[in-house]
Amino acid sequence: MTGGGEAPEPPAGAGARRVVWRFLDGIPGHENQTLGLVRALSEHLPVDVHAVTASTAGAALRHWLAATFPPGATLPGPDLLIGAGHHTHLPMLAARRARGGRVVVLMKPSLPLAWFDLCVVPMHDSPPERDHVIATRGVLNAVRTSADHDPEAGLILVGGPSPHYRWNGQDLIRQIESILQRDTRQWTLATSRRTPDASAEALRQLRQPALTVVPWQETGPDWLTQQLARASHVWVSEDSVSMVYEALTCGAACGLLEVPQRRASRVSRGIRRLRQDGWITPFTAWEQGAALRSPPEPFNEARRCANLIARRWLDV
Repeated sequence: MTGGGEAPEPPAGAGARRVVWRFLDGIPGHENQTLGLVRALSEHLPVDVHAVTASTAGAALRHWLAATFPPGATLPGPDLLIGAGHHTHLPMLAARRARGGRVVVLMKPSLPLAWFDLCVVPMHDSPPERDHVIATRGVLNAVRTSADHDPEAGLILVGGPSPHYRWNGQDLIRQIESILQRDTRQWTLATSRRTPDASAEALRQLRQPALTVVPWQETGPDWLTQQLARASHVWVSEDSVSMVYEALTCGAACGLLEVPQRRASRVSRGIRRLRQDGWITPFTAWEQGAALRSPPEPFNEARRCANLIARRWLDV
């Protein structure tokens, strides 16, 4: 499925606008990844971004066979086609065959890697070493590194049971109470959709003058980004893997609230590697005297990937 037209040469000059087709599958986590890469690309040069809703696999296959792409018929030809999630793969390949451009997939695809121009794959998915594969620490996100952290502001992010982690609400409360007793910062705590009702209620009942509890229902689309930009110290429950990487991206010192694993998995391997490399501090280590520290070096995987794409394809 690699046939169907060569990618057009980008316009000369770093100031020329590039056209990006951003493929959306309706899953917020996937769309947050593509948003992060598009925003990082926009730091290099002007980009015109066009959202394309991913069609069904059957429709995409028909489009590929006919070398047409009706969903993009009115759009300018793309320099880049970017998508995350399996449902975006066939539509992007069909669009490239009809209109050109280079396909960037933000995951380890189920289709052959050689069909894509660039694969951005988290290290925990064991990507192969190939010229068109970039291995990243976790998935990309849209958070930006902040220079305005308030040393007196802390943030606690609580998740819930997941396919990779079980839940122990009582032990989680114990960890949070210990943090509040020993660290006198002003803390904001947010629950998530996955937080069990009993745990959410127990958190609301915490009576600490330095704590504000915000139920997830009261957080807007930009709430987390604003809080991460402000907090100097962030504790994240271990199941909330994407939030761990977002906290590191914003530049905060990050601690890990420990929850029991269901089993060893690619996700838990990624978290274990962050612990081993000193990017995050587990609660047990903190309880024994280890300090939360800011990332040992800048952590912004979306920006790193955008730098590589800009140098390789966009003449920047």
